[in-house]
Amino acid sequence: MAAFGLPNFGQLTEAFRKAQQIQQDAQKLQEELDEMEIEGKSQDGRASVWLSGNQKPIRIRLEPSLLAEAPSIIESATLEALQTAYELSTTNMKNKMEEITGGLNLNIPGISDGN
Repeated sequence: MAAFGLPNFGQLTEAFRKAQQIQQDAQKLQEELDEMEIEGKSQDGRASVWLSGNQKPIRIRLEPSLLAEAPSIIESATLEALQTAYELSTTNMKNKMEEITGGLNLNIPGISDGN
């Protein structure tokens, strides 16, 4: 069979074993990401947003001094904190997936650059 360009049975078995290990590691990672809390802050530190490693919102904290500001400033600070938390969470997820896959380029939607 190998003469026709097909992998031999040992190579095929090894590929399936690696795929199964990646699947098991991905399941563990999913659980780990669900338990993570990643904080993003506005530049002035008066707004904080926490997301899980899977980008699920957990909580928001706004300093009392921020609440005395104009609504546009409150909105801007909150959005800034959310964007920071999202960027940190996404980068963390991507790095952990690269660890699991050994750096394979899997083009995972929502994680790969450019999405």
